[in-house]
Order: sequence, then C-alpha cells, then structure tokens
Amino acid sequence: DRGRQARHRLLCQRAVFVRVSRFDDIQTFQRYNINCSAVYDMDPVEVGKSLVIRRTHVEEKDDSLVNLTVDCSLFRWARGYETVYVTEEERNFPLAYSLVVHKSAWMVERLIKASYSPSNIYCIHYDKKSSAQFILAMEGLARCLPNVFIASKQESVIYAGISRLKADLNCLSDLLETEVKWKYVINLCGQDFPLRSNMELLSELRSLNGANMLESSRPTELKKERFTFHYELKDVSFEYQKLPVKTLQIKDPPPHGIEIFTGNAYFVLSREFVMYVNSSPLVKDFLAWSEDTYSPDEHFWATLVRMPGVPGEVPRSQPDITDLMSKTRLVKWNYLEGLLYPACTGSHVRSVCIYGAAELRWLLNYGHWFANKLDPNVDPVIIQCLEEKLEERKKNMCMQSLSSQTCQKG
Repeated sequence: DRGRQARHRLLCQRAVFVRVSRFDDIQTFQRYNINCSAVYDMDPVEVGKSLVIRRTHVEEKDDSLVNLTVDCSLFRWARGYETVYVTEEERNFPLAYSLVVHKSAWMVERLIKASYSPSNIYCIHYDKKSSAQFILAMEGLARCLPNVFIASKQESVIYAGISRLKADLNCLSDLLETEVKWKYVINLCGQDFPLRSNMELLSELRSLNGANMLESSRPTELKKERFTFHYELKDVSFEYQKLPVKTLQIKDPPPHGIEIFTGNAYFVLSREFVMYVNSSPLVKDFLAWSEDTYSPDEHFWATLVRMPGVPGEVPRSQPDITDLMSKTRLVKWNYLEGLLYPACTGSHVRSVCIYGAAELRWLLNYGHWFANKLDPNVDPVIIQCLEEKLEERKKNMCMQSLSSQTCQKG
C-alpha cells in the first residue's frame, strides 16, 4: 500500500511538473496591456499604444500549440474550454464549420475559440503543403476538442484552382456524416474572425427561415472570362508557384443550361441545401465542368443558390446580392475605401485590407457576421480586442440565460 501511495505521489508530482513546465506555452500568443474599450471609443492615446504594439509584436510559433495540446486537459483549462457555457437554444440549434487553413496554428485555435460552442461541430481541412508542425497542431486541436475533427481527405490547395472548392466540399461531406444535426454550415479561412457571439449569430440565422446567405451577382464581362475560357495550371515565378492560366480555348457552355452567377468563396448554407449539393447529379456535372475555370469557388455557390427548386433558392429574377449585402464576410477593398467604407488602418495584401485596431468599432457595428482579413503579424491588438468584446457579450447573454436556468456548462 505504501509503495502504491508513493508511486501515486510521484506520478502526481510529475504531472504537476509537466503542467508548470508548460506554463510558458499557455502564454504563447501574447496578451497585451491595452484598454479595448478605449480603443473601441477611438481614444487617441490607446489607439497610439496599439501602433507601438504592432511594431514590436513577435510571431507565435506553431510548435508551442503542439506542445500544449500534448496535455489535453491542460490545454482545455488554459484556453477556457472547460468553462464554456451553452444555452438550451444553442443545444437546439447547432452550427457546423468548415475551416480551410494552411498556416498560423494559434490564429486557427483563436478562431475556433471565438466561435466555440460545445453544441457546434468543426471540420478542419489543412493544406497538404502545410508545415509538419502546423499539421501536428491541427491534429492536437482535433484530439483535445471532442467536436473538432480533421477532414477525411486533404487537397493540395492551389490559389484560384478547383482544389480550394474541393477542400470545402470534403468538409461538407464529412459534416453530413456526423451525429450532430447542425442547422447551418459556415466556411472560414485562417484569416477570418467572428464579429458575433454564437448566441447572437443563432438569433440572426433563425431569421433566415431556411434561406442561405452568400453573395450572388450577375458576372461582369471581365469575370465572364474566368469560365468562358479553358484554364491550365502552370508554374509561376512568384508567391503562389502554381496558378490557373487562361488559354485561347473556349469552353463548352455550362451543363443543363445553368446560368452562371458570381460571388466569393464564403457562405452560410442550410443543411438541406448541403444535402442537395452532396447528392445531386446536376451539381456533380457542374463541378466537373468547373474543373478548368479560374477560381471556381467564386461562381459555384453563387450559381447553385439560383438554381430553380434548390432548398433556400434565390430566384434568378432577384437583384444582385453584393458582398456588402451578404452578411457572411466583411471585406475592405482598397479601391472602395473612402467611397463605401473608411480607410484601412492596417495594411493591404492583393487590394484587401488587413484590419488595424482603429477599425474595431466599425467592424463590430457594421452588421456583418465575420471579418476578413486579420493577421496578428499586422495588428495583434484588433484580434485581442475582438476576443474581449465577444467574451463580454457571451457573459452578458449567459447571465441573462442563467436567470431562467437555461445556461449550463458545456
């Protein structure tokens, strides 16, 4: 007995040592001493402080998340998953997420945490080309969180190629196979971030009454070239290494007399619509036809929601649904800054704004559900402040629910 007790004490001491030795890993994405309420109110001193922080930020390493997820109980405790509360409404209205990601493991984890509910289900599709440490970190998240899993099939994702669309389709197919009877699915990339708490998002999704939410517009003459000509994957000498390149070969018209609409890669889709997509021979033919087009994810979903008779159909006669009308993603294009929205306070990549801290109020109040793009290496303060504001909203809504005894620990 004494021997067993001694061994037990030794194991406990080792466990404590492991937890203490990994304490530094808990802090691997830095929390800054910043007053987010003052940033929200555009206090010049606090906004100025965020600019200093931006210049001194050090990139988080993927291997620190790998190390932390070795001990799942420590990871869940350190990141607050053990104390997430869920309301009866959330239990009755689960959501699904398709996360197509390839880098910045901590940013992916923070995205999951900000949108997290124990009632939701999350599919992670990592790029086959991702680093070994990033893949290990994603596998660690899936091992430690019971409602997070890795897609059963991974693509080597090429910018503007069919592989980006197939990555989402892989996750959608897997999500339909889970036991969770989710109501809507939302796809996100690693530089997205929620602008609504889970409870707030549910309230808005209920009002859709089974409709889908995504951009769907008639194509411009320039965008028609993306699916009028045959494109071939070719090596390029800059960032992407491979890109679909236009040839002079004109494609056959779309199958089944499909009329093409364009939008972006992001959607909020009902379960019924996804079930239709997963089983329809028409969709299978349309996907095959889209293989040699440029950025097919930007016409695939926008077109399918306009198909007569699909669940949540948007009639073809209905006017264009622009990216500012669709609440799925709030994006700033540099050529529209000063016309449709205020100037970017972060930086630009390929004409898209990577948000800065001074855009906190605008992001939270514009009315969209998710923001793109955010990057801690551009401005870590905006991400920290969005996390804090969302957490405040969660606590306030949960306290209201606790009064009616409908909010319980997940």
